[in-house]
Amino acid sequence: MREIIFEVREDEVDGGYTATALGFGIHTQADTLEELRAMVKDAVNCYFDETMQAPKIIRLHFVRNEVLACQLLPTTS
Repeated sequence: MREIIFEVREDEVDGGYTATALGFGIHTQADTLEELRAMVKDAVNCYFDETMQAPKIIRLHFVRNEVLACQLLPTTS
């Protein structure tokens, strides 16, 4: 296997980050990005044992929601 992709989201309520592998049952969380990177590597190492081909690359895909306030302009007739 060449690479595994994790979807990373920031927890807006409690803080910290969660990471979920796409197509695999691998999930982890951490308070900081530095900790999350270490936790993702550890989770991948635990998931793929000696009998399975481990990925050579771990890709973190950051998903961010952004909310914009929208003010409606008065219509002119």
